[in-house]
Amino acid sequence: MVVNLWGKIKSRRLSPLYLLYGTESFLLTETYELLIRTVLTEEEREFNVSVYDCEETPVQAALEDAETFPFLGEKRVIIVKNPYFFTAEKEKEITHDLKKLESYITSPSPFSIVVFVGAYEKLDERKKITKLMKEHAEVFIANPLAEKELREWMMERVRQNGAMMEENAVDALLQTAGTNLMTLANELDKLALFVGPGGMIRQETVENLVSRTLEQNVFVLVEKVTKRQIAEALQVFYDLLENNEEPLKILALLANQFRLLYQVKWLAAKGYGQQQIASILKVHPFRIKLAMGQAALFSEEELMKAIQQIAEADYEMKSGAMDRQLIMELLLMKWSNKAK
Repeated sequence: MVVNLWGKIKSRRLSPLYLLYGTESFLLTETYELLIRTVLTEEEREFNVSVYDCEETPVQAALEDAETFPFLGEKRVIIVKNPYFFTAEKEKEITHDLKKLESYITSPSPFSIVVFVGAYEKLDERKKITKLMKEHAEVFIANPLAEKELREWMMERVRQNGAMMEENAVDALLQTAGTNLMTLANELDKLALFVGPGGMIRQETVENLVSRTLEQNVFVLVEKVTKRQIAEALQVFYDLLENNEEPLKILALLANQFRLLYQVKWLAAKGYGQQQIASILKVHPFRIKLAMGQAALFSEEELMKAIQQIAEADYEMKSGAMDRQLIMELLLMKWSNKAK
């Protein structure tokens, strides 16, 4: 888990070799940046950090650098990006000396920390070089965080900024800003700066300072529809128009949300749990949790009908049959009449 690995790094329980991979690019970057900040001072960083890309440079060049004594410091940090030879990807034009890499893995330089980083969903476990690396390196898989891990990460981010955060404020931020880590990191840093050292981030702080993303506004729009609060749904739509959002884009996101609700409802009916559905649909578990709540207020037939109506509205918008704003208003009114 990311918080555990970061704790080890901060306490300087360091490994000479790291293998960081997974689909959550933000976590990959944050992890190797933390390593650099922990190992080197600002002055040392200029001379003792090197970055190599295995799609452009042979790995042996990075290893030779790792075997070079640091300049004006005790350690070097070598970042090796895109080490595709650990995966099932085909060989590229660059020739990598994997024998030299094998030798380095079993006997790494004592004054260097070499970090292999790749945004890969999985590695090729059959390869000798992959097995050897996983045996000797500190391995971190940066996949989307489960809800519990996400909350822990958010709390840790706030603590790093010297502030505190209430649980209901965490809920409010997730519902307002979504689950994208880059977005959350920016919002958490901003909130912590606002409350100051030792300050408490409360629900009202989030509501006053954090703007909803377009996707989250569409989620609220669907929420109003599920509760048959069509007048309020229309108001959300008008607010989006005032922010210069295009009706066609809003409709596309509305289609995505209703499609998600249908898929979630269908899979839940088949007996799948929240984590399983998230894995199948490749959607964050927190979004699945919220979608399950919304989907419970519709029948499968209602969801399919809504998807069909959205498709018809999409055709009308693209064919120029009538004003796009009017098409959206009529669509929402259809759902209003359905509720009555």
